[in-house]
Amino acid sequence: MKIFKSRIHPVLIFALLFLIPSCAINPVTGKKQFMLMSEAQEVALGAQYDPSVISTFGIYENAQLLEFITTKGTEMGKISHRPNLEYKFKILDSPVINAFAVPGGYIYLTRGILAQFNNEAELIGVLGHEMGHISARHSASQQSKQQLGQLLLVGGMIASEEFRQFGDYAMQGMQLLFLKFSRDNEREADRLGVEYSSKIRYDAHKMADFFNVLNKMQLASSHAGVPTFMSTHPDPGDRFNAVNSKTKEWQDSLSYTNWTVNQDNYLKMIDGIVYGEDPRQGFVEGNMFYHPELKFKYPIPPSWQLINSPMQVQMVPADEKAMMVFFMAQQNTLEEAGQEALNSLKLDVLDSKRVTINGSPAIIAISQQITQDEQTGQQQAIKVLSYIIQKNQNIYVFHGVAADADFNSYFRIFESTMSNFTNLTEPSKLNVRPQRIKIKSVQRSGSLADAFNSFRVPQSKVNELALLNNMELSDRVQKGKLIKIIGD
Repeated sequence: MKIFKSRIHPVLIFALLFLIPSCAINPVTGKKQFMLMSEAQEVALGAQYDPSVISTFGIYENAQLLEFITTKGTEMGKISHRPNLEYKFKILDSPVINAFAVPGGYIYLTRGILAQFNNEAELIGVLGHEMGHISARHSASQQSKQQLGQLLLVGGMIASEEFRQFGDYAMQGMQLLFLKFSRDNEREADRLGVEYSSKIRYDAHKMADFFNVLNKMQLASSHAGVPTFMSTHPDPGDRFNAVNSKTKEWQDSLSYTNWTVNQDNYLKMIDGIVYGEDPRQGFVEGNMFYHPELKFKYPIPPSWQLINSPMQVQMVPADEKAMMVFFMAQQNTLEEAGQEALNSLKLDVLDSKRVTINGSPAIIAISQQITQDEQTGQQQAIKVLSYIIQKNQNIYVFHGVAADADFNSYFRIFESTMSNFTNLTEPSKLNVRPQRIKIKSVQRSGSLADAFNSFRVPQSKVNELALLNNMELSDRVQKGKLIKIIGD
C-alpha cells in the first residue's frame, strides 16, 4: 500500500478562494444557492451553447408553430420567477422525443415531441416545466457544480502525480455526471410548470397525461446517440399524481371559469409536421448511406453503428477499436480543405496523393499522431486514413481512425467505404419522402380501431398510432373528431 503525504497546491488554494463568495439568492425559493456565475454570465453561456445545439440537431422550419410557442412562452415568462429574463425558443429538427433548456433562457423542443403532443395544454405544460428549470437556475447550478468539480480536479491533478493519468477520464465523467437533473430539481420544475401554465389559464392536468404517455412508451435512454426526455428528465416517482394534485391546488386558488386545452387548434398546427427520421437528410438502407439532398452515397461496413447529425456522420464497429467520421468541409478548394482537415487534428502526414474517386478529384492521405504517456514515457500512436473529395461545389472529408496496432486491420474497411463514395442517381432514393403527421376528421362514430381501418392504416401501425393519439384502440370516437395518422 502506498501512503501519500497530504499537501495543498497553490492553484487549489486559489480555486477554493475563488469559490468562497459564490452564493446567490434563488429566485424561486428565496434561499441562498451555490452559484459560480452571475445572470449576465449565465445568458452569455446560453448564447455560447446555442450554436452547438443548432449544429448538432438542426432547426426545423415551421413559422406558425414557432410563433405560437414564442408568444405563449413569452407570456409565461413574464409571470415566471425571472420575468426580466429574455426567453428564446427553438424547434429542433430531430425525431427524438425531448425538450430541454440551457442556462440563460434558451428552451428547445424537438419536432419529435411536438408530434407527440395532442393539445396546446400539453405543450404549454412541458414548456412551463423547462422554464421552471431556468427560473430555479437548475441548469446554471449544474454548470457551477461542473466548474467546481473541474477546479478541484485540476488542483488534485497538480498535487498528485499518481492521479494525473486519470485526469482526462475523470473530467469526462464530471461532465456526464451533471447532464441529468436531480429528482428534487424535477419535482420543482413540475411544480413550476403547473404554476406557470395555470396562471395563463391552461389545464395542467394535461401535462400529467403527457408524462403518463411517456411512461407507457418506455422511451429508450437514447435514439442514435441522442438523449430522450425520459433519460434527461428522470421520473421523480408518481409524477402523474403529484402533477394532478398540484394542478387542483392552483385551479382552486385561481378560480378561473374555464381552463384551456385547445386540442383541435393544436392538431391543425402540427398537420404535416415530419414524423420520425427524415430521409432527405440521409438514411441507411442495405448497408448503404444515401443522401438525397446532396445526391451522394457510400457503403457502411456491416454491423457498424451509424449516427447521423447535421454536423457529421459517425461510424463505429462493435469492438469500438476504430471510427470513421464523415463531414462537409468549409473551405473553397481541395487543397485548403485537405490542409485544414489534417492540420486541425495536429496530424503528421506520412503519405498523400492526388487521385480521382469515381470521377471526382480527391486527396488521399495517411497520417499519424504520436503522444507520450507522462507516467511511463512510452509513445502511443494513432493512424488516420483520410479521403478529401470534391463533388461539384462541395468538398467532403472522411477520416478513418485506429490505434497504430489496429490500423492495418481496419485499413481495407476504411478504404472500401471511402473509395466507393459516388453519385446518387437511383430515382427511388432521390425521390424518397419523409413520413408526416396527417390530421383526419373521423367520418363515422365508432372505435378508434374502426377509424384507423377507414383510413387504411396498416395493422402493424395501429398500436403506435393509438399511443400517438394518447388513446386505446377500443376508445369510442365521435364523427368529426380529429385524429393523427401517418402519411407521405
